[in-house]
Amino acid sequence: MPAFNYPAESMSMAVLLQVDFPQQEPFGQAMAEAFAGLAQSITQEPGFIWKIWTEDAGARQAGGVYLFRDRDSAERYLAMHTARLQEFGYQDIRGRVFEINEPLTAITAGPVSG
Repeated sequence: MPAFNYPAESMSMAVLLQVDFPQQEPFGQAMAEAFAGLAQSITQEPGFIWKIWTEDAGARQAGGVYLFRDRDSAERYLAMHTARLQEFGYQDIRGRVFEINEPLTAITAGPVSG
């Protein structure tokens, strides 16, 4: 495989946040209805670009993949969201922040442009 040397300034400052946690219910349409207000509020978070909601009813897991404009916004949201989930009784919350390699993501048609 050929090596590509992209200058550091071409790398995206956007970051991906992945969060998941155990969830008993709801899933599917019931989840969409129950969390519509939460979804609307997330769109107002500083640095937020988009979120893909994830669920696995069989494994009893839910969460999401988010794109934020910068690491600080993603980390602030993760801290706030983790505390909110804990207030609702959720445990075993996993959250990770990743930098995005935008040149490679562009080749594979990843939706990372803000």
